[in-house]
Amino acid sequence: MNTFLQTLSDLITRISDFVCGYPLFLLLIGGGLYLFLYSGCVSVRHLNRSIKALRHSEAGAEGQISSFQALMSAIASTVGMGNIAGVAIALTVGGPGAIFWMWVSAVVGMSTKFFEGALSIMYRGHDTAGQPQGGTMYTLINGLGAKWRPFATFFAVAGLIGTLCVMQANQLVESITTVFTTPAGIPNTPMLRFVMGVLIALIVGSVIIGGIRRISAISSKIVPVMVGGYMVLVAFILCLNIHRLPEVFASIFQSAFSMEAGIGGILYTALTGARRAAYVNEAGVGTAGMMHGASRNSNPIREGLVAMIGPAIDSGLVCTLTALPILLAGEYSSAEGIKGLYIALHSFESLLPGWGQYLLMVMVFFFAFSTMFSYSYYGLKCTNFLFGAENAKYYNYFYLVMIVVAAVVPLGTVVAVMDLSFALMAIPTMTSLILLAPRVKRLMKEKEL
Repeated sequence: MNTFLQTLSDLITRISDFVCGYPLFLLLIGGGLYLFLYSGCVSVRHLNRSIKALRHSEAGAEGQISSFQALMSAIASTVGMGNIAGVAIALTVGGPGAIFWMWVSAVVGMSTKFFEGALSIMYRGHDTAGQPQGGTMYTLINGLGAKWRPFATFFAVAGLIGTLCVMQANQLVESITTVFTTPAGIPNTPMLRFVMGVLIALIVGSVIIGGIRRISAISSKIVPVMVGGYMVLVAFILCLNIHRLPEVFASIFQSAFSMEAGIGGILYTALTGARRAAYVNEAGVGTAGMMHGASRNSNPIREGLVAMIGPAIDSGLVCTLTALPILLAGEYSSAEGIKGLYIALHSFESLLPGWGQYLLMVMVFFFAFSTMFSYSYYGLKCTNFLFGAENAKYYNYFYLVMIVVAAVVPLGTVVAVMDLSFALMAIPTMTSLILLAPRVKRLMKEKEL
C-alpha cells in the first residue's frame, strides 16, 4: 500500500510539474499575446483611461462592491509570496534579464485581465440566492450557452482546490520560524506550528466570515498601505545605493538581450521571466473575473479597463521593487539550492544590516494575509456555483481548517494537486476569453475605445 501511494504521489507530482511548466506558459502567454494584438494593444494605448475609469462610481448598478474595491481585492490575491520568493527564483534561474521579460509579460497580462474584467460584467449571472455573480463559470454558460456547463463545472471544481492557500500559510509559518523563533532558541515543534496555524486562521477568519464586503473593505485599505510601505522601504535602500542603480538597470537590459548566451540563452531568459510573471499576476487563470463580477458596474469596458491595472501593479511595480534590492546585493547568482524567500531575506539584510530581514518580514505578513483573504472568496464562489448559495458558507470553515493543517504537516503531494488544479483553471478561462473576444471588441468600438 505504501509503495502504491508513493508511486501515485510521484505520478501526481510529475504531472503537476509538466502541466505547470511550458504548457501553462504557452496557454497564458501565447493566449495573452493574441489578446494583446487583437485588442489593438489596449494595455499600452489606454492605460490613462484605465486610471480615469478607476475614479468612476456607479452606486445604483447591480453588484456588491465598487470597481476600486474589486481591483484592490484582486491585487490582494496576486500580490503575495510570489512577488518576493518568485522574483528571487526568476533571478537565480534566468539572471537579471528575467526582470525585463517580467515587464513584457505584465503588459501582455494586462490585456488578458481587460477581457476577463469586461466579460465578467457582460455575462454576469446569479446564484441560487439571486445575488449577481461573475467569473469563468458564468461567462461560459451565459456567453457560450448551456452546453458549456460541464466546462464551467470543471473550472469550479479546479478552483475549489486550486485556491486553497495552504502554500501561503505553510511559507508564512516557515518564515516566522526562520527569522524569529529559531534564532531565539525556540524549538520548531509541531505544537508551535499548530499554535501559529491557529493564530493565522483566527486572523483570516475574522475577515473572511464577513463575506465579500468585509474582504473588499479590508483589501481596499491594506493593499495601498502594503504597496506604499514596500515602495518606501525599497526607495530607502535605493537612495543608499543610488550610485549603483545605472549598472543594475544596465544589467537587466544587457542580460535580456545578451548575444553571448546566443538565441537559446535569450529565449530561456525570456521564458523564465515571462512565466514567473504569468504565475504572479494570474492573468487568464480566472480568479480576477470572480472578483470583478461582484463590482457595481454596468459598463463591461470600463470594468475591463479597471481590471487591467492589476498586472501593472503586481507583475510590474511590486516585482521590480523586489528585484532591485536583490540585484544590488548580488547574492542570487550563487544561491543554488536556497529557497527564493531566503534569497530575498538575505539580500535585504545585507543591504540593511541588523533590520533588513525584519522589515521585509513585515511585508511578508501583509502579502501572505492579503492573499489568504481574497483566495477564500474565490473558493467560496466555486462552492456557491457547485452546491448552491445556501451551502457555500461551509467552505470558509473548511478553508480555515486547511490553514491550520498546512502549518503543521509537510505539504508534498497536496501542493502538487493544488498547483495542478490552479493550472487547470486556465484552460476554460482562456477558452472563454478567446472565443468571446470578438464580442468585447465590438463593444469596444461602440464605446469608441
